[in-house]
Amino acid sequence: MLLLAFGTGVATVAIGSPNGAWVAIGHGICGMAVVLLIPWKSRVVRGGLRRARLSRWLSLLLAVLALFTLIAGLGYATGLVRSIAGKPGVWVHIAVALLLVPLVVWHVWARGIRPRRTDLSRRTLLRAGVLAVGAVGLYTAAVAAISGLGLPGARRRFTGSYETASFRPDSMPSTSWLFDAVPAVDPDRWRLTIKDGRGRRELTLAELTTFDTHVRATLDCTSGWYSHQDWTGVPLGTLVDRGPGTQSVYVHSVTGYWVRFPGHNLDSLLLATQMGGAPLSADHGFPVRLVAPGRRGYWWVKWVDRIEVQTAPSWWQPPFPIG
Repeated sequence: MLLLAFGTGVATVAIGSPNGAWVAIGHGICGMAVVLLIPWKSRVVRGGLRRARLSRWLSLLLAVLALFTLIAGLGYATGLVRSIAGKPGVWVHIAVALLLVPLVVWHVWARGIRPRRTDLSRRTLLRAGVLAVGAVGLYTAAVAAISGLGLPGARRRFTGSYETASFRPDSMPSTSWLFDAVPAVDPDRWRLTIKDGRGRRELTLAELTTFDTHVRATLDCTSGWYSHQDWTGVPLGTLVDRGPGTQSVYVHSVTGYWVRFPGHNLDSLLLATQMGGAPLSADHGFPVRLVAPGRRGYWWVKWVDRIEVQTAPSWWQPPFPIG
């Protein structure tokens, strides 16, 4: 169940369109299943503590961290605990879950149990079914309680994010992936390099600001907030020629950060020069940033300096950016 909770949690970070809402729901149901399993697991733990093994302290640490990430997740889902020690509650939930991974691997190895024929017995399957039904029921009851009590969590988006500063660009938070700092970009010297079916060329900021396509899109950050904003710029489909054999579109930042999109997404992407009718600020990606509707914030590359069409498939990249 912890494996399912971890897998659906990773997938929840990735979803950006309503079609993927079932993943977030599945993550919540897995969390409820873990809650239901606590009484049974506590009996196993009490038995293990009677044995004088030094490794039991690692097992206790695993238990404490598992409970902490569960409580942090529930606190964030209800809206009662939006931050912990000054950090977004959802990131604390994710960080502690990542710390659990090596401990769970060790625990499975050190406390391994050989598969038995009864593991797939009718009784076992019936118990698993009862657990699944109970988890779905508890999740449904929790969602209804959050809504009925009018808790902040009732207003979350399907990704779990909370609305922040919609149509107020000056108040919208600014976040960057991992260790990216806001670069100092000289607009007079900056150039956008494009490599596509027509060859290689460079465009200035003045040339890009002549385009005024308007798009209203939702930036949904994995830090736990989302914001509706109006963006102005040039569609990548207008700017870039696919050329024969194009499978992906590579977008690169001056910081070294990059992502790849499927080639068929070209027409849905916007290279923005303005937000809310005003030029982008430095922390929001000046001189230009990518707007990728239906995708989470880490796809919205800031400080773009290079765009290429490539024959490499779009999946040929880490599941989450590392640069």
